[in-house]
Amino acid sequence: MPRKARKKSESGIYHIIMRGINRQVIFNEDEDCHRFLQALKHYKETSGYQIYAYCLMNNHIHLLMKVEYEPLAQIMRRICGKFVYWYNNKYDRDGYLFQDRFKSEPVEDEPYLLTVIRYIHQNPLKAGLVEKIEHYPWSSYNAYVKRDSLVDQDFVLKIFDDNREKALKEFIKFNNQKTDQECMDIEEKTRITDQEALNIIKRVCKIDRMNELQKLDKKSRDNYLRKLKREGLSGRQLERLTGINRGSIQRA
Repeated sequence: MPRKARKKSESGIYHIIMRGINRQVIFNEDEDCHRFLQALKHYKETSGYQIYAYCLMNNHIHLLMKVEYEPLAQIMRRICGKFVYWYNNKYDRDGYLFQDRFKSEPVEDEPYLLTVIRYIHQNPLKAGLVEKIEHYPWSSYNAYVKRDSLVDQDFVLKIFDDNREKALKEFIKFNNQKTDQECMDIEEKTRITDQEALNIIKRVCKIDRMNELQKLDKKSRDNYLRKLKREGLSGRQLERLTGINRGSIQRA
């Protein structure tokens, strides 16, 4: 069956998702995240795009960008090619890292643009990785506060107010609002079932019973919890299966 044609954005703005091939974890270490962001920054001038939001999760990436003269597909080939070349060298691997075809959706108006930005920034919160979105280091939320040059902030902030200080206060308030609004995301089938999660916990932690994880010293337990979150287990799932309270899981 031929692939469905990618829908073109009239505004040039796209919400993009890339995920690891076969649900593979992409970001094992902080250095991996830094390198991906460097690749994003490297091609901004060459490809002429603007970045409004990003979030690097363990096995997938959200981007919100505006393309100008270079097609989206070519931009993504550049970014992914540079990152994967470095990544394969680092981990002594060959072949693809990302699923063959990235997902994208056009973003045509300001209300949905803001909805997507909030959705992207709240990803780590909904996954149980942090208690507050500002605690997650690999999203663009803090880039707005710190004026990080990777993110093109002025266009977004002016939607709130022409005065940057006032706009930033409204931006922070908006991004922290609880909402049930959904945007494009990875498919539901990528969610790990409880049985799959149990098998992962036993394999990673080298235990036979879930309560054994509770008996470990805090340093060892937190180390295992971090590994399990990188494997794709959510905070809610870990709490339910291990009996460890949500706060401890989020702080690990």
